[in-house]
Amino acid sequence: MVTAIEFYSGIGGLHLALSRSQIPATVIAAYDWDPIACQVYAVNHGSNVVHKADISTLTAARLSQLQADLWLLSPACQPYTVLNPDAKGACDSRARSFLHLIDNVLPQLAAQQVHPRYMLVENVAGFQNSETRYHLVSTLERLGYNVAEFNLTPLQFGIPNSRLRYYLLAKLSRLSFPGYDESRLNILDCIPSQRPELSVAPRCLNQYLDELDNESLASFKVSDRVLEKWGRLFDIVLPSGTRSCCFTRGYSRLVERAGSILQTSEQLDTTTVFDEFFAAQRNGDEQAVRLLDCLRLRYFTLSELLRLFHITDPFTDTPYDFIWPPGVSLKSKYRLIGNSVNVEVIRRLINYLLIEEDRELSPDSTPADHVAVEHSYQH
Repeated sequence: MVTAIEFYSGIGGLHLALSRSQIPATVIAAYDWDPIACQVYAVNHGSNVVHKADISTLTAARLSQLQADLWLLSPACQPYTVLNPDAKGACDSRARSFLHLIDNVLPQLAAQQVHPRYMLVENVAGFQNSETRYHLVSTLERLGYNVAEFNLTPLQFGIPNSRLRYYLLAKLSRLSFPGYDESRLNILDCIPSQRPELSVAPRCLNQYLDELDNESLASFKVSDRVLEKWGRLFDIVLPSGTRSCCFTRGYSRLVERAGSILQTSEQLDTTTVFDEFFAAQRNGDEQAVRLLDCLRLRYFTLSELLRLFHITDPFTDTPYDFIWPPGVSLKSKYRLIGNSVNVEVIRRLINYLLIEEDRELSPDSTPADHVAVEHSYQH
C-alpha cells in the first residue's frame, strides 16, 4: 500500500486522482492554509486527514514520522501565471512554502533516508520558464531522483477543456520511467506509454451539462450590466462544442480569461447577434442588451465544472458524490473549483509514475482493470 502526503490539498483533487488510480494507495495527511478548502476536504475525505497549516512551518521532524512513499503537490500558481502581470516567481511570498519544502525539508529527509520515493508536482504552464522550476529539477537530481516533465491538457484525454498545465514526476534513481528517454531535456506533451489510439478527440460539452429548467437557468444568467460592459470579451461556447477555455478562481466574477460561458440557443449565430447589439449600443438604444436575450447566455454551473474537472466523473459506473458543507458561498465554491486540478489527467500521471517497467500496465487503464495488481513499496 502506497502512503501519500497531499500538500496544497484544496478540495482534494489530488486525493481523488490517487484513489481512482490503479495503485493501492491512501492519503495519510493533507495540508492547506485555506480554512474553507480544509472544511470542504474534511467532509469529503475525512477530518482526520486534512490539517489547516502554513506549509512553510512544516518540519522534516514532523514529516519524517509519516514516512510517506509519495508526495503530491499543487503549490500556488499566482507567482507563475501569465494572467498576473506582476508575477514575481520565487520572490513572491506565495512561493515561499514550496521552496521551504524543496530547500529545507526534502534534503533533511534525504539525509535520514526517509524521503519519498515518488513525487508529483502540478502548476500553471508558466512555471516551466521559472527559476523555481530549474531549482526544483536540479535539487531533485542532486538528491538522487529521476525526473520527467510534461505539458498536458485535458483535451488530450477526451475532456472538452483546454486547461494546459505543467507536471513534474520524480522517482528515486533506481526506478525508471517506462518509455522515457531520461537524456532528453525537453518537456514532453504526452505520456510516453499512453496508447496512441486512446488520444481521442474531446467529447461534446453537452455530455457534461445539467438539464436546467427556466428558473434554474435564470440563476446562472450573465447579468445585463456585465454583458453591456464586457460582453465582447467573453469566450462563448455551444453545448455541441468540444472545447472550453481554462476556468480560473475568478470565474463568474471576472470576464477575460476566467472561463467560457455557454450559449444555449445553438441555432443562432453568435457574431451576428452581437454585431446587432453593438450597433444598437452605438445608436444609443438603452434596451440594446435585450437583443442578446435570444442567445440564452449563462455561466457553467458548479456541478458542470465538477464534471469538467472530473472531480465527479460523469463516465464511471461508480459515480462520486461530492459534498459542499453548509455555509460555503457560491463565490467560494467557484474559487475552490478554479483552484483545483483536473483529476483525470492527474490519475493517468499517477499510474505512469508508480508503475515500473516490468508491469504490463498502462496509464490509460482504469482502476477496475487492475484490481488484482499487487505492489511493494517499502523503503
